[in-house]
Amino acid sequence: MTTPVRSLLRVSRALTSAPCRAGSAAPARAIAFGRLHSTDSSTKGVQPPDFLGEGELKVFNILKNSLHPTKLEVQDVSGGCGSMYALDVVSAEFAGLPIVKQHRLVTKVLGEEIKKWHGVQMKTKAP
Repeated sequence: MTTPVRSLLRVSRALTSAPCRAGSAAPARAIAFGRLHSTDSSTKGVQPPDFLGEGELKVFNILKNSLHPTKLEVQDVSGGCGSMYALDVVSAEFAGLPIVKQHRLVTKVLGEEIKKWHGVQMKTKAP
């Protein structure tokens, strides 16, 4: 018997063909509980998982190299076309900063890249 959690995890790995906001029909991943986007290795910092798309990987690397996070999750939530991302960042760079300033720092780090997006969902905190 398959538990509901296992079923949801299986669904989260499935590919769908939901259209992007921009109108292209790029494949998208179904979203479910707890999709892991990074691993924490004390010697190398966070490492990108194998399943990140090209745009997700680009954003992941920009944030990783600038903020040196202990946790980093990046997900294209626009259906695969790269117009909207969900970010979850835990970094010592955020220590003592209010959430608004943490978000401004992430926006500044992403620079020109974030200007191409329709929207962003951002969660930030200090370790």
